[in-house]
Amino acid sequence: MKLFANDPGANLLPFDGSVHYHGPIFNAESAQRFFDTLLTTIPWRNDESIIYGKHFVTARKVAWFGDENYSYAYSGKTRTALPWTPALLDLRQTIQARVGAVFNSCLLNLYHSGDEGMGWHSDDERSLVSGHPIASVSFGAERKFSFRHKRSAETVSVLLENGSLLVMAGTTQNCWQHSIPKTKRVTSPRINLTFRSIAASGGR
Repeated sequence: MKLFANDPGANLLPFDGSVHYHGPIFNAESAQRFFDTLLTTIPWRNDESIIYGKHFVTARKVAWFGDENYSYAYSGKTRTALPWTPALLDLRQTIQARVGAVFNSCLLNLYHSGDEGMGWHSDDERSLVSGHPIASVSFGAERKFSFRHKRSAETVSVLLENGSLLVMAGTTQNCWQHSIPKTKRVTSPRINLTFRSIAASGGR
């Protein structure tokens, strides 16, 4: 396993994909302002999934936004996008300018502490535009973000800092899985936003 420091010019993945970590792109004051706004204005709901026919409700909370009422299905459940909030529109404008790509939707996750994480998965749902960049923005507690190659099982990890940006593109979702490991060392919350592009057929 490799653990990378902040080097925005480097591809974190050794092959089969493109992941660039830009480090913090918001200063501490701006990051705290966005964290507080998102925490109090987003209509957070516990995430749900159906795994092997069993229904699970996670402690982690989520919210899904988009240009239209896009439907997004993952883990056996379908979510319908909500209209953008002013804070999310502000963030999207900043991220689009930084990444050089257009995003029409955003999935938000609220982790209350290190007791909550995300297992190995890929953002490769059919409703997403294949190969389009996915921009991940983090506010709050620092958390380790890990990648695992689907064939070789090689792993790569990076520490996502408060106010930071990570961009996944190319064949990353086809060839790699990623996760947020649980940890007892983190006792404060983290909000993560992943800006995405839903295909036209993903809207209703």
